[in-house]
Amino acid sequence: MKAFEVNGNTLSLALFTEVTNSKELLDSMQSGTLDPEVAFLNASLIPDVFPLLAAAHKTLVAKSRESLTTRTLHSELVYNYSGSKHITESLKRCGISESSTYVLAARFNASSEEIEQKAVEKLINGKEIDLEELGGRADQAQIQKHYKITSVELGISSLADAITCRIASRDAL
Repeated sequence: MKAFEVNGNTLSLALFTEVTNSKELLDSMQSGTLDPEVAFLNASLIPDVFPLLAAAHKTLVAKSRESLTTRTLHSELVYNYSGSKHITESLKRCGISESSTYVLAARFNASSEEIEQKAVEKLINGKEIDLEELGGRADQAQIQKHYKITSVELGISSLADAITCRIASRDAL
């Protein structure tokens, strides 16, 4: 896991491929029995870490204002990354499905003990790969369709920047 500092908190990320237990992870998340609590995202929709950090910032601001839209901090991260105002649609589209094999795990404020014991990694039956592989494995066509990003926009901006702008401006529109 690689940790990033966001608003005085940490967001630890780990990228997995060849995941075989997505259905069990999804069931545990939906029943609220996942321990430790983790956000699992469809990694093919994430071209870079930066938009996810923007969503994490937005999530932590909502928490500090006690105005989470979803039930948990980690589901709020998936919701904020989606760029949509529809909770169910956001969680289905940007979260994992029963057949997901390429997954990004995100954990807020993981303790050093959790990181040392690889608590999150133990939940996932798959191969952990370097976060640097996000860009090369991103499904650009799917991202463009989901976020409604045009080729004209990509002529003056990167895919990650376009997503970040949508995440940041969603509540203002």
